[in-house]
Amino acid sequence: MKPILYNTEMVRAIQTGTKTATRRVVKPQPTFFYSYGGNIADPDNPDNIAFLAMTEKNKEDKEEIYVPPYSPGDILYVRETWANLLYRDGHTRYVYKATDTYPFGETIVLQFRWHPSIHMPREAARIFLRVTDIKVQRVQDITEEEAREEDCKDREDFQRVWDGCYAKPRPVKVKGVIDHYESYPWEDIQETRTYRGKPWYVIGDPWTWAIEFERCEKPEKET
Repeated sequence: MKPILYNTEMVRAIQTGTKTATRRVVKPQPTFFYSYGGNIADPDNPDNIAFLAMTEKNKEDKEEIYVPPYSPGDILYVRETWANLLYRDGHTRYVYKATDTYPFGETIVLQFRWHPSIHMPREAARIFLRVTDIKVQRVQDITEEEAREEDCKDREDFQRVWDGCYAKPRPVKVKGVIDHYESYPWEDIQETRTYRGKPWYVIGDPWTWAIEFERCEKPEKET
């Protein structure tokens, strides 16, 4: 089982069934992909998908094998904003910001604080997803139907959501120190800016992993 992070709004969309797909930025960004799908890394295992791409390294194009973060059939557990409550009688239980509100239906909570999804332990997971398909796609190549699978009204709405997540500069650390910033906006723009005295690499219309999934039960045996 592998983790996948979602904010509170997206958790609610998964629960209502209006979100059945997600897109994540491919890192590092290749120059281009020229083989979509196929089992390049392990021909004997059709579930282990890989993609061929060209990546610029030291001002030269190098052929690289890109293995996606997930494969069809993988079970993912959703990490979401959570808390572990401590009650006066000594018992504890998990609650989730997407559905639970204080006082959580019980009285005398001695300890309560929301924790970010990145810190949620696997044993606290309550939502499980089975990957049904994965492909490589430029973010602007999303269709109207695919935008709706992302819990958006249309492509324009998806663009707004995407830029809200990826258009701002995010720090990239090397050995614990910020080395540069990156952003991946919808707009097809490739340039280097400066942010807080560091290089800011703007990589527009990025390649993404387009992942489709369905809700499933918690596996009896965790892997």
